[in-house]
Amino acid sequence: MSLDPTGYDALSFDCYGTLIDWEAGIAAVIGPWARRHRPEMSDEGVLVAYSENEAAVLRETPGILYPDALREAFRRTGEALGLPVTDIEADTLGDSVPDWPAFDDSAEALAILKDHYALVILSNVHRAGFAASNERLGVEFDEILTAQDIGSYKPNPANFEALERRAAERGWSGRLLHVAQSLFHDHVPAQQFGLPGVWINRRHDRPGWGATPDPQASVDIAAEYPSLMDFARDVERALGREN
Repeated sequence: MSLDPTGYDALSFDCYGTLIDWEAGIAAVIGPWARRHRPEMSDEGVLVAYSENEAAVLRETPGILYPDALREAFRRTGEALGLPVTDIEADTLGDSVPDWPAFDDSAEALAILKDHYALVILSNVHRAGFAASNERLGVEFDEILTAQDIGSYKPNPANFEALERRAAERGWSGRLLHVAQSLFHDHVPAQQFGLPGVWINRRHDRPGWGATPDPQASVDIAAEYPSLMDFARDVERALGREN
């Protein structure tokens, strides 16, 4: 571990991709849709096609609610692939956030980390969507900042400005560590604010970026782990409190 865990009072988390398996949730809808038209398409292939369209929707319409962003991104993906997307299919994806599964280690790892830090959510989602996901995570977060609250989506700097303001209000300035999977949405913009980051590289055993766009930038990460539990256990070891 290349960072000193005693140097932080709070951890801010991305949720979807880090704590909740958004790729599995999205692929459960758009994968079968794609194969109805093109049986040879893999989940990975359709996620890659989807990724740039969602990023564009969130960039172009920062005030849109996330379910509507999912619907529009699905329609644009269909247009890009030359495949039809019905309103029912778009609604299925738009309404799917509460069904997205948590990663197997998320709840247990968060419980461990909660013993050592305040926990903050900085998420590209709406309040109701996160509330449903939080039931799967089983931990009480000290602060929750959603795209609906802020009025824009990561990697917009406004989201990290909101995080910085909240950290200052809580006395965490300079003692906040950002924990996330996405280099594009999280670590690249966080670095611009001097916010150190832990990369939970959920795709460590797969090539490519999947549903997350290529960051197209170098990033200086304080530490990298293949899972959240690996990070949580390392924190316990470093703090001398491992059970």
